[in-house]
Amino acid sequence: MLLHDDFKRIAAEQPDRSALVVGDREYRYGELCRDVERLAVHLQQAGVGRGARVAVYLRNGAEFVVALFACFECGAVAVPLNPQIKQNKLTYILHEVEPAALIAAAELRPIWSPERDALPGLRTVVQVGRPPRGSPPAGRDSEYEHVLAVAVGAVRNPGTIDQDLAAIIYTSGSTGEPKGVMLTHLNMVTARGAILQYLGIDAADRIYCALPLTFDYGLYQVLMAFAIGASVVLDDGFVYVGDMLARLAGRNCTVFPAIPTMISLMMAGGDLRSQDAAGVRLVTNTAAALSPAHIRYIRRNFPGARLFSMYGLTECKRVSYLPPEELDRRPDSIGRGMPNEEVYLVDDQGRRLPHGSIGELVVRGSHVMRGYWRKQAETDECLRPGSIEGERVLHTGDMFRSDAEGYLYFLGRKDDIIKSRGEKVSPREIEKIVSAHDAVIDVAAVGVPDAVSGEAIRLFIRRAPNSQVGAREILAYCAARMERHMTPREVVFVEALPRTPNGKVDKKALQRGEIAHAGGPASQ
Repeated sequence: MLLHDDFKRIAAEQPDRSALVVGDREYRYGELCRDVERLAVHLQQAGVGRGARVAVYLRNGAEFVVALFACFECGAVAVPLNPQIKQNKLTYILHEVEPAALIAAAELRPIWSPERDALPGLRTVVQVGRPPRGSPPAGRDSEYEHVLAVAVGAVRNPGTIDQDLAAIIYTSGSTGEPKGVMLTHLNMVTARGAILQYLGIDAADRIYCALPLTFDYGLYQVLMAFAIGASVVLDDGFVYVGDMLARLAGRNCTVFPAIPTMISLMMAGGDLRSQDAAGVRLVTNTAAALSPAHIRYIRRNFPGARLFSMYGLTECKRVSYLPPEELDRRPDSIGRGMPNEEVYLVDDQGRRLPHGSIGELVVRGSHVMRGYWRKQAETDECLRPGSIEGERVLHTGDMFRSDAEGYLYFLGRKDDIIKSRGEKVSPREIEKIVSAHDAVIDVAAVGVPDAVSGEAIRLFIRRAPNSQVGAREILAYCAARMERHMTPREVVFVEALPRTPNGKVDKKALQRGEIAHAGGPASQ
């Protein structure tokens, strides 16, 4: 089973079935498949073969989806690149993956064009849309619409098997150079199938996706839908809450994949009208934990929806989910492992721990990545020998505790654990307590150097609209609920928490002071 097999089958059997909605345009499975095949023919005729990398540097849109599936069709490896990526990181990634093709937005031409002549293996560039005024001429680059119009012939079978790479997805690189996560067709089909199984999405669903397709959470909304014949309403971002709600309601969406940032933006606008979310039956969340305020808002405004809290990482896509019926009993848990995988905790010596312990999370399954592209040392650090001779399992670098029934509770990255007064402190445990305060929308706890305690704890808080709560009140709230070594010393109020491209709080940026202060009594 390859990632595009079901898509092709559905397109052949039900060509008029709705597949994708972008703006006012609705695409059917048949016409999308036609465009995929034409772009795949162009790539093959340009010399892009099995295993070649294709950099996809586009915003959310039908062209991104077509480019992705064209890569699968011709046996190439898709390398999605965030359109907001910085020039230095783009240069680094392009030179590391050595793409045979670049499918890029014309509006981003000033960023990618200087790199093209420095890539000796580049065989074709397909430019999508119109370039900004004053950009250099397209020259030998092909225009997307022209490629689709003139492509002739059939796609040659590249001989792809499920062990071949399907994609290289780059991590944000917040702790150093970005790493390309190598994912095979087997990895991605396995993850896709497990998620579909526990979420219960079916062909009648319409998924609203405002998440970037360069982020695996967004990408898998399309992969899951196209595996079962569902449709996706695709937006390019979620800055304008009114537009987002209009699309949710106007396009009869039933599934709403969210991240805390999206919910916070919605909360700032107040409660929804009853018709805005009437048809939504499923809300999912990953990237970061939902606060109690987020959960209350979702339940109040999406009364007919089941809420799944999930945890994952690019290296294996998804690890766990919390069934909606467990949310009230275990609001801080990210659940247990999903179907067809094994997860467990280990100590510093790699020894497996029983339920009720604290340790590093290890993941075992067919969805675990092949490794990091051209980074063997980093690969060997996280893919280590497992219990079965010859296998390797994923050491996530994330610290968890488990309860007696095996439900998992995130404590923090190994390198995020705060060492205060000789004790190891989980930032997540502090954040959980602080987020229960009615005036707190978002919170992050980080350690900062301190001569006395080793590390002092600094809180960064985004307050609820119109809240005037001050640092003194927050610190008193913490002191009444935390042990001394956990109690924060400083509070900083911010307009928003900085986040990595995949939606997680960027704690390195907080420690570097890359924040927008919200004013008021900032610290104490």
